[in-house]
Amino acid sequence: MALPFSDTVDRTLERLRTAFVDTARGAREVVGAPLRPDLPDDDIPRLKGRIDACLEGKGGETARRGRAAELGQAYLSLSAAGRKKFLLTLAREYGLPREAALKTVEHWRAGKDPARALRRELEPPAVRLLREFVGVPQGVKFVVDLRAELLSLGKSDAAAKALSEDLRSLLGAWFDVAFLDLVRIDWRSPASLLEKLVTYEAVHAIRSWRDLKNRLDSDRRCFAFFHPRMPDEPLIFVEVALVDGMAGNVQRLLDARDETHDAKRANTAIFYSISNCQQGLAGISFGNFLIKRVADQLSRDLPNIKDFATLSPIPGLRQHVEHRAKTEGDAMLTQSEIASLGPVTDEAYGAAAVLKLLARPSWWEVPAINKALRPILTRLAAVYLTATDKGRALDRVAHFHLGNGAVVERLNWLGDTSANGFKQSYGMMVNYRYKLSDVDANHESYANGKVVASREVRAQAKG
Repeated sequence: MALPFSDTVDRTLERLRTAFVDTARGAREVVGAPLRPDLPDDDIPRLKGRIDACLEGKGGETARRGRAAELGQAYLSLSAAGRKKFLLTLAREYGLPREAALKTVEHWRAGKDPARALRRELEPPAVRLLREFVGVPQGVKFVVDLRAELLSLGKSDAAAKALSEDLRSLLGAWFDVAFLDLVRIDWRSPASLLEKLVTYEAVHAIRSWRDLKNRLDSDRRCFAFFHPRMPDEPLIFVEVALVDGMAGNVQRLLDARDETHDAKRANTAIFYSISNCQQGLAGISFGNFLIKRVADQLSRDLPNIKDFATLSPIPGLRQHVEHRAKTEGDAMLTQSEIASLGPVTDEAYGAAAVLKLLARPSWWEVPAINKALRPILTRLAAVYLTATDKGRALDRVAHFHLGNGAVVERLNWLGDTSANGFKQSYGMMVNYRYKLSDVDANHESYANGKVVASREVRAQAKG
């Protein structure tokens, strides 16, 4: 039932175009003939003329907004090739003018220029241009989407990469967590918003309306951050299950056929999915604030909830184990682990036997193989999740939760039996526990390079 992402994008673009057309009508000047869709080279001077007019900022606020809206409208009317040329022109020709910046710094050091002049000269003209959109209806969303395209271009163009980084600072100020609204989403929310949940869900795909309704039932919660200038667009959302005890299997947790439980009797809140919705806000962190805000909200609404934890994937585990097997060979295993593999395979030995068994279709359904591999993979997973490289956890999801003050609480064998679960981590999942009174201390420990883990996980890592 997953809705085509292109449909959501098309509706968003149409809303942006409409808002810009309405605002651009207030501009007092004639901007000339429209830019052609592919933005041929002989259209570039006219594009630069419009950009320069926006940067000059003549007239009042209405005129400036009108020029910005007209430029945004022109951008949205271009083809993919035209938008690429537009962005490369903006990035390459309106970046930070080095000579002017150095001159301004020297004047400032000599006491000839005020600090405000220094700040202005050290801000790239492209960023100063895009600041104008904050006052245009749908303008903030426009800048967010524009940065998403710059991030893609930045993979092969240094100027586009530099501009995307400059915009991260601008958007980081615009999207400071103090400006964000925490909103609960339920089945009564607008259909357009529910469609976006389906589109943006990045961890466990929502496969039907029944599935979506189950995730919004009375024993479930869904919260999202919104920005006042983007009230129809979630920035990030988290899905929570209210259960008794620590959940260990995501398929059971999401089973729409399971009976609905009484939320007032639940003692644990399981955060099982966190999805970022805006590609253009990559590098701007909301998840840590979201989890803490939601935990505080649930504590007030449901005082019976005493434990807060995640049911999380381990996306880098399989790749890590396979790398160790190829580089370390049998040294990856203990002698007792090597011996335990003998009864289930005589085709290979040691690390090669592990890889051979894991390559077998549905290996986990064979009791003897399951029994042999479980302690091996559990130990390797525990080692992986408690190890660091230059003070950072090896797994990106572990880094996120540990950085937020969580504890590596429990490993769950066959916690995700989907195809993706086995592709990522041989079906294993992990609970990260948030004990609210210890969050700050755990965060400090991790900042100093120490992974905080439960006794159970520490013991599993030792084997």
